[in-house]
Amino acid sequence: MNVNTHFARSLTVLIITLIFRVVQAQEQPNFIFILTDDQSYGMMGCTGNEVVQTPNIDKLATDGVLFTNAHITSAICTPSRASILTSQFERKHGVNFNSGTSMSEEGWNNTYPMVLRENGYYSGWIGKNHLPVGDGGYTSGLMDKSFDYWYAGHGHLTFYPKDRHKIFKHAKDDTQVEIISEGISDFLSNEQKLQGAQKFLDQRPKDKPFVLSVNFNLPHGASVSTMAQRETDDEIYKTLYDDVDLKLPKNYIAKKDIVHPKLPPEIHKTNDRQEGYDYVDYPDSLLTRYQLQLQAMTGIDRMVGELRETLKAQKLDKNTIIVFTSDHGLFMGQFGIGGKALCYEITTHVPLIIYDPNEKKSNRGRKSDALVQSIDIAPTLLKKAGIPVPDTYQGSDLSPLLSQEVSDVREYLYTENLWSTQFGNPRCEAVKDKRWKYIRYYKNENFSAQKKIETAKQMGIKMTAMLYKVHDPDIALYRSFVEGPLQGEKAVYEELFDLENDPDETTNLAGVAEHAPMLEKLRTVWKEKITFARGNEAPKVLRYTSDSEAERGVIIEPK
Repeated sequence: MNVNTHFARSLTVLIITLIFRVVQAQEQPNFIFILTDDQSYGMMGCTGNEVVQTPNIDKLATDGVLFTNAHITSAICTPSRASILTSQFERKHGVNFNSGTSMSEEGWNNTYPMVLRENGYYSGWIGKNHLPVGDGGYTSGLMDKSFDYWYAGHGHLTFYPKDRHKIFKHAKDDTQVEIISEGISDFLSNEQKLQGAQKFLDQRPKDKPFVLSVNFNLPHGASVSTMAQRETDDEIYKTLYDDVDLKLPKNYIAKKDIVHPKLPPEIHKTNDRQEGYDYVDYPDSLLTRYQLQLQAMTGIDRMVGELRETLKAQKLDKNTIIVFTSDHGLFMGQFGIGGKALCYEITTHVPLIIYDPNEKKSNRGRKSDALVQSIDIAPTLLKKAGIPVPDTYQGSDLSPLLSQEVSDVREYLYTENLWSTQFGNPRCEAVKDKRWKYIRYYKNENFSAQKKIETAKQMGIKMTAMLYKVHDPDIALYRSFVEGPLQGEKAVYEELFDLENDPDETTNLAGVAEHAPMLEKLRTVWKEKITFARGNEAPKVLRYTSDSEAERGVIIEPK
């Protein structure tokens, strides 16, 4: 072989190798989005919890980017999940437990899974759905049929999903995390033999990228309450953390010790709180519930480890982006409060990890304190896939943060709560930068849950019907909640916190004269942000109330 021939062959090999690498680099990534429920920011080792065992999630954080200043848009399940899917604030998408609406097909088609599917992605949904979609909401079947692979239940799953959802009855395991893990393994396999799962194809196409949404109903405060240490349960859910001296949360106050409520009683009517949160009133019951939550977190962590092992075994690990976050946090007796649906850091601040194996190693294994939000996830996935982002999206693409091209994507962050009902929660909105936080509240004139409960008992009315059914007039009430502040409704109470010096939001500075300029500045920012959050278009929703369903002969049960 002469020198020229050898050189030509070497050059050919080099060119082919370079072409292969270019094609490989241009290949669309797979996506796995993992969403937990009620998981506060500090419930993992990598976010500062020294008790919980989450080695696999911690490893995911060290392999990717951990966002230390990530927040949801609404601290309640349904609107938060709708915001993640649509990249819209609740004021724009218009769906909540009290809204009397379901998302229309037009609105649904603009969610990130549907946009990816429309652009060639094989799609899957596993676990929990708590968003009514289509004409008839949860019973429409629109969402179920929108995916290539569906293995999920509408509404709460409880710790033992087989007890509530027929789709899971053929699962080998009984516990939620393990049933979801079975679904993930089945989705990623090229056989997909799991009975119960609904699918359009017998195999996941190897020539198509995929997007898989994994949705837990854990470590949700009510869901873990159903843990019963059944004989079939893994040891994790029986004895883990028995030997640990668990501590009460910082700023915890038992109900009997509350002298000065966190918020004025006429704004936050705590006596009407859902009884499911009564465990926070007593130290012993609070710690018992906390142990169950930690056990659930360790179960989820084990699933994350198994998922990554499966991806590696299937040779999918090099091109699969994993996103891990929560739909909101949860009060565990801090200031005597239980539940969520407020704009404090405890409920809005969530973990967010993005692992992209295609990013340079120098861009991974780090923390970012950029102000990011749940509505940023959808545009980030589409950008990573090279797909145009719909103009209806309100979030920011985080790709420049991941590649360290920029250090921030916004100066101010906005959150809101429109779930103001008989359970005593106030309407509120908040804006914050990295130091200052401003929250404003509105008059709470909602009828009392306690009075409804008394009447239900006297009249023999089903309690869930009395408390949870939404009727047509509630649509108008909800719309007034949305539009009122934009039309001049005044705040009746304000809070200002210096998060740098008071990260636990213990001291309200709104009435301190020296901070008056900052208060006024953030009022102006609030006006800009709430106007942007609302947008100009009517929400893409359909009527979905007990009245609308009764007209078609359907009785709505609480989800």
